[in-house]
This record gives sequence, C-alpha cells and structure tokens, in this order.
Amino acid sequence: MSTRREESQDRAIVRIAAHLPDLIVYGDFSPERPSVDYFDGVLMFVDISGFTAMTEKFSTAMYMDRGAEQLVEILNHYISAIVEKVLIFGGDILKFAGDALLALWKVERRQLKNIITVVIKCSLEIHGLFETQESEEGLDVRVKIGLAAGHITMLVFGDETRNFFLVIGQAVDDVRLAQNMAQMNDVILSPNCWQLCDRSMIEIERIPDQRAVKVNFLKPPSTFNFDEFFTKCMTFMDYYPSGDHKNLLRLACMLESDPELELSLQKYVMESILKQIDDRQLRGYLSELRPVTIVFVNLMFKDQDKAEVIGSAIQDACVHINSVLRVSRGQINKVFMFDKGCSFLCVFGFPGEKAPDEVTHALESAMDIFDFCSQVHKIHTVSIGVASGIVFCGIVGHSVRHEYTVIGQKVNIAARMMMYYPGTVTCDSVTYNGSNLPAYFFKELPKKVMKGVADPGPVYQCLGLNEKVMFGMAYLICNRNEGYPLLGRDKEIKYFMCRMKEFLVSNCSRVLMYEGLSGYGKSQILMEIEYLAQGENHRTIAIALTKISFHQNFYTIQIFMASVLGLDTCKHYKERQTNLQNKVKTLLDEKFHCLLNDIFHVRFPISREVSKMTTFRKQKQLEALFMKILEQTVKEERIIFIIDEGQFVDAASWSFMEKLIRTIPIFIIMSLSPFVDIPCAAASAIMKNRNTTYVTLGAVQPKDIRNKVCLDLDVRGIPKELDTYLVEGSCGIPFYCEELLKNLDHHRVLIFQPMEVEEKTNMTWNNLFRNFSRPTEELNIFTLGNEEGNEEVCNLASGVILKNLSPPASLKEISLVQLDSMSLSHQMLVRCAAVIGLTFTTELLFEVLPCWNMKMMIKALATLVESNIFDCFRNGKELRMALRQNAASFEVNYRSLSLQPSEGLAHGEEEELRELESEVIECHIIRFCRPMMQKTAYELWLKDQKKAMHLKCARFLEENAHRCDHCRSGDFIPCHHFTVDIRLNTLDLDTIKKMAKSRGFTTEEEITFSKIETPKKSELFAENLSPEEIKEKILSFFDIIITKLRTSEEDIIPLESCQCEEILEMIIMPLAHHFVALGENNKALYYFLEIASAYLILGDNYMAYIYLNEGERLLRTLKKDKSWSHTFESATFHSLKGETHVEKNRHFYYLSQQAQESAPPGKRRLAQLYRQTACFSLLWQIYSLNYFFHYKYYGHLAAMMEVNTALETQDDFQIIKAYLNYSLHHQLAGYQGVWYKYEIMAMEQIFNLPLKGEGIEIVSYVADKLGYTKLLMGHLDLAIDLGSRAQKMWALLRNPNRQHMVLCWLSKCLFLKNRNKQLIQVLGWLWDLSISEEHIFSKAFFYFVCLDLMLYSGFVYKTFEECLEFIYQNEDNRILKFQSGILLGLYSSIAIWYARLQEWDNFHIFSSRAKNLVPRRTPTALYYEGISRYMEGQVLYLQKQIEGQSENAQDSGVELLKNLESLVTQNTTGPVFYPRLYHLMAYVCILMGDGQNCDLFLNTALRLSETQGNVLEKCWLNMSKEWWYSDSEFMDDQWLQTVSNLPSWEKIVSGKVNMQDIQKNKFLMRVNILDNPF
Repeated sequence: MSTRREESQDRAIVRIAAHLPDLIVYGDFSPERPSVDYFDGVLMFVDISGFTAMTEKFSTAMYMDRGAEQLVEILNHYISAIVEKVLIFGGDILKFAGDALLALWKVERRQLKNIITVVIKCSLEIHGLFETQESEEGLDVRVKIGLAAGHITMLVFGDETRNFFLVIGQAVDDVRLAQNMAQMNDVILSPNCWQLCDRSMIEIERIPDQRAVKVNFLKPPSTFNFDEFFTKCMTFMDYYPSGDHKNLLRLACMLESDPELELSLQKYVMESILKQIDDRQLRGYLSELRPVTIVFVNLMFKDQDKAEVIGSAIQDACVHINSVLRVSRGQINKVFMFDKGCSFLCVFGFPGEKAPDEVTHALESAMDIFDFCSQVHKIHTVSIGVASGIVFCGIVGHSVRHEYTVIGQKVNIAARMMMYYPGTVTCDSVTYNGSNLPAYFFKELPKKVMKGVADPGPVYQCLGLNEKVMFGMAYLICNRNEGYPLLGRDKEIKYFMCRMKEFLVSNCSRVLMYEGLSGYGKSQILMEIEYLAQGENHRTIAIALTKISFHQNFYTIQIFMASVLGLDTCKHYKERQTNLQNKVKTLLDEKFHCLLNDIFHVRFPISREVSKMTTFRKQKQLEALFMKILEQTVKEERIIFIIDEGQFVDAASWSFMEKLIRTIPIFIIMSLSPFVDIPCAAASAIMKNRNTTYVTLGAVQPKDIRNKVCLDLDVRGIPKELDTYLVEGSCGIPFYCEELLKNLDHHRVLIFQPMEVEEKTNMTWNNLFRNFSRPTEELNIFTLGNEEGNEEVCNLASGVILKNLSPPASLKEISLVQLDSMSLSHQMLVRCAAVIGLTFTTELLFEVLPCWNMKMMIKALATLVESNIFDCFRNGKELRMALRQNAASFEVNYRSLSLQPSEGLAHGEEEELRELESEVIECHIIRFCRPMMQKTAYELWLKDQKKAMHLKCARFLEENAHRCDHCRSGDFIPCHHFTVDIRLNTLDLDTIKKMAKSRGFTTEEEITFSKIETPKKSELFAENLSPEEIKEKILSFFDIIITKLRTSEEDIIPLESCQCEEILEMIIMPLAHHFVALGENNKALYYFLEIASAYLILGDNYMAYIYLNEGERLLRTLKKDKSWSHTFESATFHSLKGETHVEKNRHFYYLSQQAQESAPPGKRRLAQLYRQTACFSLLWQIYSLNYFFHYKYYGHLAAMMEVNTALETQDDFQIIKAYLNYSLHHQLAGYQGVWYKYEIMAMEQIFNLPLKGEGIEIVSYVADKLGYTKLLMGHLDLAIDLGSRAQKMWALLRNPNRQHMVLCWLSKCLFLKNRNKQLIQVLGWLWDLSISEEHIFSKAFFYFVCLDLMLYSGFVYKTFEECLEFIYQNEDNRILKFQSGILLGLYSSIAIWYARLQEWDNFHIFSSRAKNLVPRRTPTALYYEGISRYMEGQVLYLQKQIEGQSENAQDSGVELLKNLESLVTQNTTGPVFYPRLYHLMAYVCILMGDGQNCDLFLNTALRLSETQGNVLEKCWLNMSKEWWYSDSEFMDDQWLQTVSNLPSWEKIVSGKVNMQDIQKNKFLMRVNILDNPF
C-alpha cells in the first residue's frame, strides 16, 4: 500500500494538485471566463505573525550558510502543522498569502451549525500547537484566527495561458475583519458566524462595540461524544478521505493520471513551478532568498457587492496584467479579495525569470497597468505599490498542500504603499535608485506612518511621460572631484587625447565610442573627458540618456540642438521663442517657424503650408534647418558632443548624426553598453566610419582596484586578505568593488586604526605576517584626507572569514540575470561547478554532474566559456598569469570586420564554437570569470544537496591528494597519512603496500628498528688520501653522475618537472575546504597542515602562515581530543610554525610529550621520527643565532640528536641530510676535525646508493648542500666547482625550485671571485628560469646581483632605474615580503647607492624600510648578506654624522662597532662575510680616529680575502688601504663621476672597455673629514 502511495505521490497530476485546493481540483467550471459559482461554507483565516521579521534577519545575514533552507524549515515547521490540522478536520486550504492562510469548509447551509463547531475545535487545537513549543531562531510566533460563515461566491478568470480564482462576498469580508480584531491566540467569530453556530456548545466573550465575539472554549454537554459527532459531520464533506483512504490527509494524493484534467489544472500554476515538477533535477531549487521587484496592484470597484459586475472588470484587468507581465518576464503570484478591492501580487525576478533592467520593466509595466485599468468600466480606483529587495521566494505549506509564495519586508512595503497612497503608482527608494529612468519621471511624496512598516524610507510617485521634458534634465551630471583621480584609465584617456589632437588640426569629424558593460566606469571616463575637453576655441555639450530616450523620436538631437541654440537656460517658453526667432530668422521663413513648436515646446502660429505637410516632410525640413545652424556654429567654434549611455540614442538621431559627421567637422564621444539587438543602419555606418575609433573597455588592473579602495576608505593600507578579496571579487570592475565595500561596511567588517610605526611593532607571530597592501607611488600625490602623522590603515574585525561572505544583493542580482537566461542544463552545470569551487577541473565536474556524458559537458562548457561565465586554462601557470592581470581595453575595427564576406558569418560562429570545444578538451582547468557568479550559484543549493556534492568532490579528490609523480607521490609531511585516519574511500592491504613501496618504504612486517649503529670505517676514502685527492674523487663522481644522466637510456630523468604546485591548488586546497564544508574537522586539519608544508617547500611563507592559521582555528575546536594522532598533528602544527618563522617556545613540549608516550608501531613511529628530525634541524639553527655558551651547547646537542633520530629512520636521505647539517654546525661553530669526518660519511653513503629515482636526487642534494656549505665557509673555488655540477644535475632532473637556489648562491661565488663572464652566464640562466617558471624570488635575486655589480664590480648589467622599478612594483609581493633576507638586501643596496650619492632623504626612505626587516632574523646566508649590506649603509651614514659634527655621532659609532663585532662572533654568520664586516669595522675605527684597531681589522680582512680567494673584496681593501693612508684630496662628487662613467656589460664584451679598468670603479670611503673628529 505504502509503495503504491509513494508512486501515486510522484505522479505529475498529484504534484500539481498539491498546489491547488479541492475546490479547483474537483471543481466543474464552465469554460467561459469569467465563470461564477455560488455555495455556502465556513471560512477560517489564520494569520501567523513573526515570519517577516525572521525573513529580514536571514536576508541580511552575513554568511552564505544562513540561507533560505533554514527559513523554509522553520516556516514549514509551523505552517505544515496548521495545514495538517485543517486537513484532519476536513478543511480545504484555499490560499496561502505569505504567512497567512485561508481555509474553507464547503457544505450545504443546513450543515453550517455543526461544521462551525468542528472549525472552532480545529482553531483551538491550532492554538494548542504553539502554546507548548519553544520558538526557534528567536522567532516570536503569534497566531490569530478569524472565522466567518454564510454565502460565498467563487470567481474563475484568466486567459488561455493562466487561470486564477477568487472567493468573494460578505463572508470573505467578515473573516478578514474578524481576524483583524483578534489578539494573539484569539479565535474571533464574525457576527453572521455567531448567528449560525450552536451557541450552547461555545463559551464566548463579548468584544466592546462589536457584534463579533471571541471564543473562550467549547463546553459540550457531558454526554457529548465528539468523535461520533465529527464522523457524522464529515459525511457531508464531499472529498474527506474515508474507507480505504481514511489514513490519507487528502484524497487528491491518490489522483489517477488524467491528461485532460492535468492540462486544466496546469493553468492555475505558475510556469516556474511546472518546470520544477517536470524536471526532477530542480527539486527544491525554487526556495531561496532572492532579490526581486514586487508590484502590488489594487483595484477598487464602484459596486463591489455584485460578483457578475466586478467579475468582468477583474477578467479584463487580469488579461491585460498577464499580457504586460509576460513581455517583461514578470508573473502574477497571487490574486485575493481582501480589505478593499481585489489585489494582484505580481513579482519580477522569480527563479528562472530574472531579466536585465528588471526594476525599469517593473515600473513601466506598473504604469501600463495603471493606465489601462483606470479606463476599465466599473473600476473606481487603481493603486499600485512597487518595491525592490531581497524576499523569501519558496514553497510554503505541507507536502500534500502547499503553494509558491513570497514573504518579506518588501512585500509588506509594496502592499502598504498601495493602500496608503491610493490612485497612484508609488515606489520605494531602492526601486527609484535602480530604475535607470530620468529623475523627472518621479516625484517624492510626503511620508506617512504605515502599519507594520517601521521605516520604508522615501516614497516616490511614478509620473511616467505625462509631463513635458525639461532640457536641462538630460545633462551629464559632472561631479568630478579634483582630489579623486580617474584610476587605471590612462590608456582610454590617451585614445581621447590623440583623437582630440587630430580633430583640432584637421577639418574632419571624429567619433570616439567606448563600449563596456554596466559598472565599468564609462560615465567616470566621460566626466574626465568633459573636464579635459574644455578649451577656448571649442564648445563641449555633454548629455546622459536613459532608456526612455530611446522611445522618444529625435530626442538626442533635440537636447543637443537646445544646447547649441542656448535654449536650455531659458526659464519660460516665451524666452525660448524669442531666442529661437533671433537665431533662425535668416535661415528659415517665418511661416515655417511653427515646425519648432513640438520639439522645443514653443508656440509659433501654425501656417497653412506647414499644416499640409506630412510628418516625414516636417522631419526633413527640421533636419535641414539644424544642419544649417550647425554649419554656421562650427565656423565660430568647434563642437565636442559627449553622450553617456549611447545605446539609448533613438534611430532618427543616429540617422542625423551619421549625416552630420559626413557634412561638418564635429567630435562625438559616446559611451554605450553592448547593443542587445542589431544596431540600426545609421549606427552601424557610424561604427564602420574610417574616422571612428571604437574601444571595448576592459577591467581596471589589480593595483588600481587597490588604489581605489585606499582612496575610497581614506587609508594608507588595507590587509592583504581584503585586497585579495576585493581584487578577486570585483574582477577589476569599479562598480563591483564599490558594492563589495558597501556590503563590508554594512556588516561592520572594516575597522580603522592609526597606522603603527613598523619599528615599534612587536615581533609577534601575527605581527610578523601583518601584511598591508599599500597604494602605489603615483597615488601619493593625492592627499588622502589625513594630515601627516594622523594616517590610518583599515583592518578586519576579528573572526571574519571573507571568502564565506554572502554577495551583496546588487551583484547577486546581476549573476541571477545571467543564470536565468541560461538553459536548465547549463544552469545545472554552473550550480554543480559552484559547489566544487572557484576553480575546478573538467574531470571533477564530470564526476559530480548527474547523468551527463562527456560530449554534452564539453559542448556546454564551450558555450559557457563563450558567454564569459567560465575561463579555461591549460595548466596552473597559465591560470596564475591570468589572475595577475585583468583584460585591458582594446580597439575594435568594425570597418575591416565589415569587409569580411557576410555569408560565412553563421558558419564562422559554428566554427568558433567547435574551436572552443577543442580548447576546452585541451584545457583541463576551468575557472569562474566572476566569483560572484560562483557564490550566487552556490547559495541556490539546499543544505543536504550541498553536503552530498561536497562528499562526492572529496571522494574524487582524495585519490590524488599527494605529491606529484616527479616527487614520488608521498605526503608533503613525510608519512603523514599513516598517522591519521582521513580516507573516505577504504583501501585494501595491497594498495597500501603499493603506496608504501612507491615511497621507498619496506612493508610493515619487514620493518625492524635496529639499534643505532656507528657507521663503518671508510672503505672508499683511504686514510692516506690528501684533501686535494678526496676533492678530485668527489668532483669526478659528480661528473660521472652528470654523464650518466645525459646519456643513460634507463628511465632516470623524469619526463616532466614538479607538478606539486598545481596539485596543491587544484586538489589539496579544494579538498580541505570540502572537508570544512562537511564539518570533518580532523580531515580538514590534516590537509591544512599538508598545504602549509607544501607552501614552505615552495618558498611561500605567507601562504603557509595563512593555512597554519586555518589549522589553528581547527585545532582549537578539537582541543578535547587527546589521541596520539591529534598530539602528532599539534606537534606538526608547531614545527611548521617554526619553519615559517623561527619560533622555539612550543617545540620542546610536543617533542617530549610524544617521546614519553609508548612508541607506536611501524609507520606511525616513522612519521614521528621524520617530524623530530625536522625539529632538531630547526633547533640547532635557532640556538646558533645566540653566542652565549649554553646556547652553543644546546645547539650542539640538537645537531647530534638530529643525526641520531635520522639514523633511526633508516632513510638514506634523512641520514645524509643530518650528516651534512652536523658538519655545517661544527664548521660554523669553529670546531676543527669532526666536520670533515661527517662530510666523508655523507659521501660514502651516496656512493652506495642505487643511482635511480630518489638516489639521483640525493646525490644532487649533496652536491648542492656541500657547495652552499663551502660558500659559507669561504672556500669559493670548491663552492663554484660543486655549484656548477649541482645546477647541471637539478636542470637535468627538471627541478627548477632547487636549480634556482643553486644559481643564486653560485652567482655570489662568481661575483666574489670576479669571474664576470661566468657570472653573466649564470645570471642569464637565472633570468630565463624566473621568466619560464614565473619565479619572483629568482628575479629579485637577479636584480640584487645587478645592484652589486654596479656598487662593487664597476659595470652595469641592468640599470639602477630598472632595479628600482622592480622593487617598487614587487615589494608587496607576498613571497618577497616574507623571505625577508632578499628585501633586506635590495633595500640596503638602494640605500647604499643613495648614501654614496649623498642623497640622504632617499637614503633614509630605503634604510628605514630595511631597518624594519632587520629583527626578522633567519639563520640563512641571504639574511646575513642583507644584514652586512644594511650595516654598510649605516657606516656611510655615520661618516655623514661625523662630517656634520652630530652630537650623538660617537655613540652611533661605538654602537655600530659593537653590532659588527657581534655579527662576526655569531655562529650562523659564515666566514665568507667576515672580510666585508672587518672592512666596515676598519672604516668605523678610522672615522673615529682609532688607527691601531683600523690596521688590525684591515689586515685581518686582507688575510681572510687572500685565504678565501675573495678577489673582489681584496681589490677593494687594497684601494681603501692606499686611499686612507694617502694625502689625496677627496672630491665630493667622486661617486657621481664614477656612476656616470660606469660601462655597460655590452661595452666590456665588445672590448671597448678593458677588464682591468673596471676594477678601479670602486667607491672610495672618505676619511679626511677632520684632523681629529673626537
């Protein structure tokens, strides 16, 4: 039985019947419209208050997860309970009107008495439902019930497409009045109902001054059996379920298929509902919080009592309303007869029906309906209220009886305006502002207090075109602000400047057209052009058109000519008439003056000649006159005619303009949105004219969006997170950016704070990564409102997650228009893609699309790419490049396009689509063009559907959530997946073993953790070998490997480079977010840690920080979890935090905590050991930063423990890494002997490796690490030998990440050795790598070396200006910003340059930027390189202080010397930096008059340079020595002269400059300032 019931409920006819009352389902009506039926019955009107307030609360919610679905659940929780009660008691739900419902018990008159008792019992039970219930979501639910009984008339009306019904009569008016009298939980009987009921059964309470009564309770006699009474009553109800169907709530649930009945019932249901019933994919799709426009129409009748009379009036009105709405995609949602008259609730923008210019269409339709209905016989008054905003649109009720309805404050406002402003068309301010109609279309009305509406805002009357148009109304409102520049539109303005120049020097017309979608800032460009176009010998006329202009014949030229003739400033028609007479008397016979009457609203007497003219002839005569006037005018002054919204130019005006540009020289500039239809012939001719420049506007660039935001908010910086959100969300469209900002401001997300001086900022974890995006330098010329020193930055309120914010209503509306214009299948694809995320792969999309084939999907994607919903990319690199730059404006040459053969056009479109399809097949990465579309489409899903989709995505993605094949598919955190159970898809044992083997692990049963053994005595390196022989043996081993790599036929070299970054962005990051959406916090945490680790490997510390913060948020939610795996995740989190920035406070706790627990078996233990190795490696480097003895001891201990832990892993790579780290630690700490032994042990280990896969990578790593160590220790020749081999190996292994690092430090070795030819070759490789891999760090290092070449090597490879430009453009780059060493070096080098040139203001700018980075100490060579440059700048400044006899010069000198000495004594400062540091110390000493120490330091520096082979420093030291102790005079502009004579590398290569000569281009530090400074 139940299965049969389920089947029947799935039948289309049953689903349609659920939307209709039994009165219609079982009604037998005559086909004529209107048709009238009479019967008796009891009416119940139930009003449930509280829902509107809740709808508002949901519709203004900040986050995307607060949607319509929760609202539906709460609404239907209450309403379905009421519906169920009504149905159980035999009632028929006639209508749902928002949060109210009207029910009917249709019976013969003699049964009314008993049925009223049943209905009262039902009403009291409905109240009983809510007395005990807790209110949800802070909802204050109040139920008020009115009952009436008597004669009822039903009216059925409509046209061939839609039918509607109404119940009218005294009983209907009575039930509404009764409900209006009710207080909370009251049941009120109308006077007639009280007359007809069984008074002995009811206890009532009188209402003062009313004939209606309030029911207190039922008081049946003691013998009364209600069940028997009820059963008897129900026998009089025609469609009450009984017999076999007695368990049903409603008989209509069992309707058999009947095509004829189905067709008849369909007419009563809205088209969008029928679509949903037909297409099961769309179930639930129609319930949403949605921006719509409500048009409430009320008709009052002269004689309301007679159904026959008002029936025909309602029929005529309905047919007209329906036909008007159909054109503009509006729909009648409800028709009801309450209060006064008949009301039509019309809605524009229902799901699937959203159209552009919705508000304009709604107002135009309202005016049309008003004009028509006002003429209908028997209609006394027409009142219309129009309101726009977010309302709940959805199915409300019970599964067996429900209706599609709208609920929200805007519905109430429209209804109230309709009632409080009778006889007019009124609208709210949102409608007024969004209408695109001219201001003279409206009149603001006095405010009235309206019931149930706290503050509706201004109310406007819509006047339409009844009043004469004022000329001045059409001018472009120029509110250009001097202090607010037009940002990012230089190219567009350049087009104007060029055409303007051409126009002024030639005798030809020019046309400049800017085409762009709404929101691109076309009006702003025209305002700027109007300002720039002002001049002495020409006149500018600027007008702005609206949609109305298009329907007014010759309107554009009317406004233009009014301005040319000076009529726009005339206050009265007589003044206009006099002016016209004076202007045209020589050009036009007086009898033809009356031709000007209509166009200029003047009153010349009409002559007989003119009265006989045809309209066409009049138009021609007028055009000829205008042409003569303009010919005269341009002889005196040139005319520049600016038109905003040019798409609204009418056809007659286009035609005149086309003749105009051929006849006289005029410059027409217009902005226009893309034509919806094919433009008229004249418009096409203008576009194809040889003197027309047609520019398609592109988006503005990310930097301009950033500047705009800083300017709009009046701040000096915005958080990087906000910058990314706005740049990404706005897609470079200024309007989008403004709306997003308004939305953030509305939700109080933005916080303004005084700008902190960076030096004073504490170096906490969050402050370290505080990343403000600042406006670009060119914006600094515009004052940002605040005086100096009182500058603010914008910050985000704590806990705000920008990516989860719901889009603003205005942007949501734009997306909905696009979505609703698509076919249902395309909508489904977009909605599925939205769940996957902003960027997705075609493979995953195919996985989640229900019942699609690949061909169908590719075709749909190609169409959506063509219509700019999606973009497609071949790989992640292509995507990243596209995101950096928005599409710029470009010129379209319609002339050359028009010369192409037209018959091939349709064929060409098909061909284009085919090409797009093949492109989509090639490009597996797809991205939404606009994030707002993704967010809007995502919000359309129901919660359960979303969850199911996220789960599908997660299952698919987790299969590939590991490192790429090039990196042998492991975890980013070694063995991570063995520690946490995160898989959704279960794995069999074989798959696990296979995965383990691919990582190079032995399987579980083979693992035995042996005790740590002492490495065997060296067999490969005999004890009697000299260091030179060992060096040769090692280098030749590396050479053999390189030869093997080049020539081997075995599969040693990977086929492609590392794909980890793409996997990270396309798989692991989305996977983490899917798990967050699913509430799987453990799994999400696992992947957030993987992401952070991956970003550290990729060298992006800032992104690692962002995802560690995400991880930290989840760790807090999981803090009660005390499991081993959770402790491991916590330890991993803190060690990654340490790697992101040197932080040592939390590592010990987790390390010791894990060590104390009993060692888990197998793989888990391995994961723990890997993590401990990473921690120990970090710890010895941290301890080495301090030179106190106990820190040295701790550092030594940590390095030794790293070796022991690595040996326990039995992993070759970990062991070799630990040996080399231990060796480096010993060398930096200055211990003799031991380091050498460990380097040999590492070499022995690699000699025994299988030279395949990971083995080859380990060999390359050793060459790389050894070379880097040798550079730090100052063994430059050996470093170069090892480095050149390491870079060859990494290049052959296709590992650009490692290769660029080798090239960076190799270039430094060559630089210090003065091997310039080799150095330039290496720099060339570095540059190529930075371009091909888009590697910003390589590029930054490249420019760092270029600056060094100018400062120290004496020649120019790239100019100083180019280096400086690179810094300006990229100093905000997140990778450079948080690899502080490189920026420290760059800033300091620029500061040195300016210090040498004595440009101290510029020096201070860059020196202070460098100073802010000094506290970010990292134990890397790059940091020490940067710090030594910084110290050099400080030393040069000291010389300036001494020269200027500054008071604190001596203190500065002592402090500086101390800092330099501490740098030398620090363990982590490699000896390679000592010569420069001693050189600077010597200079400080001589400046301070300490000759003895100066000699000591100078000789130490010389000795070290000699030992290390540091040719560069040695040469400079010798020059300093000679210079400081000579009597030569110092010239102030010595460095300036040197700089101006610096040769370029090209000159050196071509032999024009001698290599020996460039050695002399050194900066001579001046010392002969005073005889004795102190």
